[in-house]
Amino acid sequence: MDISSDLLEQILAHAREESPNECCGVVGVVPTSEGRPAQAMRVRSTRNVHASPKRFEIDGRDVLRAINEFEDAGWEIGAIYHSHTHTEPYPSQTDINFAASWPGVEWIIVGLADPTAPTIRSYLIDGGTVREVEIGQIAV
Repeated sequence: MDISSDLLEQILAHAREESPNECCGVVGVVPTSEGRPAQAMRVRSTRNVHASPKRFEIDGRDVLRAINEFEDAGWEIGAIYHSHTHTEPYPSQTDINFAASWPGVEWIIVGLADPTAPTIRSYLIDGGTVREVEIGQIAV
């Protein structure tokens, strides 16, 4: 997915704001044709129903609102993001299990183990297989 630095900054700001709990949200993208990366259009923060530093679950009402908003604009959910407040930004087994319900969606994870140097990575998770994918930054 291609995403602007402004949208990445919104994700990072949300992660910092929710710390020490994990944050979560979704990214709306313009659907693309084969071989071209999706282009991120909007970040929509959602409520972590667990309000926990070690797990997240997106409030279903927030997801429904985001889906409706994105569809009205001609977009779709292209990524789900969340933060890891004490570990590196790599999908946990819980993340991998949760991803089974969202095939083809990227998983952006913000690592805040070192709050002075946060790390953002993105993954595709398919059938339990985790593959890191590049986050293409675009100019605004």
